[in-house]
Amino acid sequence: MKKHNFSAGPCVLPQEVLEQASQAVLNFNNLDLSLIEISHRSKDFIAVMDKAQALAKELLDVPEGYSVLFLQGGASTQFLMTVMNLLKKDGKGAYISTGSWSKKAITEGKKFGAIDVIASSEDKNFNYIPKDYSCPEDADYLHFTSNNTIFGTQFHEFPEVSEGTVLASDMSSDIFSRKIDVSKFGLIYAGAQKNMGPAGTTLVIVKDEILNQTGRDIPTMLNYKTHISKESMFNTPPVFAVYVSMLTLDWLKKNGGVEAIEKVNTAKAELLYAEIDRNPLFEGVAAVEDRSKMNVTFVLTDDSKQEAFDKLWNNAGVSGLKGHRSVGGYRASIYNALPLESVQVLVNTMKELEKLS
Repeated sequence: MKKHNFSAGPCVLPQEVLEQASQAVLNFNNLDLSLIEISHRSKDFIAVMDKAQALAKELLDVPEGYSVLFLQGGASTQFLMTVMNLLKKDGKGAYISTGSWSKKAITEGKKFGAIDVIASSEDKNFNYIPKDYSCPEDADYLHFTSNNTIFGTQFHEFPEVSEGTVLASDMSSDIFSRKIDVSKFGLIYAGAQKNMGPAGTTLVIVKDEILNQTGRDIPTMLNYKTHISKESMFNTPPVFAVYVSMLTLDWLKKNGGVEAIEKVNTAKAELLYAEIDRNPLFEGVAAVEDRSKMNVTFVLTDDSKQEAFDKLWNNAGVSGLKGHRSVGGYRASIYNALPLESVQVLVNTMKELEKLS
């Protein structure tokens, strides 16, 4: 029996996706060749890439005038591509600092140009989302991380920007988990391994008209226009990661799409947070109003119970629950493919610990 996988990433994937992907590695499309052996220029793989891009557009209701890309380099490369493609000569980028990944994006931005950190929650170890801030009207773009995997916080309302400022977001850990209005954004990017597929590819959604506006000569590989012109095939794409992402997006569509999965995700989060708040042996880490529906961070109120609790959840077949070293305690990542039943198993172990105390 498969364990209840609360890993923060690589993420839990649907069983049917894993089975399809396994078969494709052995024999793809009855070609008597593996998916990872065939040419990325072949009609069989081009069909995969086309379908993956089409599904992303459909599931997120991406408007006309946007391009969808599957690239390499992870979200970390996007920290650099964002500033290279959006920051104008003598311009300024604005950032909101809400955790480790946004700090890394800021670090990359500062290496390239003028960066203004307009809000930060670092004063309380990133346990909340800043509220009282405004984006400078002269900023070329505002960058924020929509969900903070390590600290368990999430933007439930997105920042507002002026007409001349591009809104850019790293949505690596909550992409496809809830409905969003893509038209409000100029750039969205997300590493696949948090909620969409295996590590190895990164989804990029970019508004075409904002590109080539910087007045800079952008390196070829780091220019979004390069990859748009070659339909994500400028260099050999990560074929397996794109294929499994396609399967996962297809699974999501078959199960009612983003609107349906958002309801399931809300139910999972409510079930777990209700137990954290009810059970005197546990307490949440993040500010209640900013709690993530993807990554639930919590600690024991009595550290002497750690050994007993760890034994309970391990015996129940729970995996990946240990918290990040920056926070401690526990972190339950409840991504799209994690069933409600797995959350109930975790809640049951929390109740059991209370009975033993």
